Amino acid sequence: MPLQTVEPKRLYRQIAEQLRALITAGEWAVFERLPAERDLARQLGVSRPSVREALIAMEVEGWVEVRTGSGVYVLDRTSHASRSQAPQISPDEWGPLELIRARRVVEGEVAAMAATQAKRKHLDAMGKAIASMQADADQGVLPLEGDRAFQTAIVESCANVVLLETVQRFWDARRGPLFERLGGHFETVDSWRSAIAEHTTIFEAIRNHDPAAARLAIHAHMDKSHTRFSVSWRRTKRKKLNPRTTCSEQAVFSFLTSMSGTR
Repeated sequence: MPLQTVEPKRLYRQIAEQLRALITAGEWAVFERLPAERDLARQLGVSRPSVREALIAMEVEGWVEVRTGSGVYVLDRTSHASRSQAPQISPDEWGPLELIRARRVVEGEVAAMAATQAKRKHLDAMGKAIASMQADADQGVLPLEGDRAFQTAIVESCANVVLLETVQRFWDARRGPLFERLGGHFETVDSWRSAIAEHTTIFEAIRNHDPAAARLAIHAHMDKSHTRFSVSWRRTKRKKLNPRTTCSEQAVFSFLTSMSGTR
């Protein structure tokens, strides 16, 4: 018998495989709610973020439905249409919460380097990127392009192509289906208001040529981002946003009012 290619699997995919097998075996019936994340994590011997990533992957692939404010429920996959229409997650896709922790390590040092090396053109680019984020918020859409421009301006100041390509790959992974689905559940006007204020703190530390403050500002931003994406499904009842839709006029007005003193 010929040897088969060994494919390394990400932890969230291994967890998802176990949960799918249990659903298929009838451990949980269609429309039944799965156990809480903390219970699944304890039984599997893994972290809650890893369980969350697995549940998000299963939702994208049509196995479960996440109902914020309630829990995670098994979907009916008995029809051929429901199975064939569900997208499949690439085996190479990173888990979003794991990605945030990696970004904390790498981008913290990148920001510290930028604080010692950034030139006027880089600082101007960072300032314009934050202005772009705020301008997008004026239109009631998620300021993703400004976010990417901000991260790019920081890493470009380091004059290191390996760091540049690494950080850009980090950001591009932010546009994958797992991260987009997670953001669809937890990104709100309030969360992006907080994120823009955190970007401003990072910018000020770099502009003041303070490596320690820049590093800490990145760490704080990533820690807060991780926390925002780790809220209990059952406690999250806030209005969600989608990159392809706009906020209500009332939400935008609230956003702009609260942003008036962040610069």
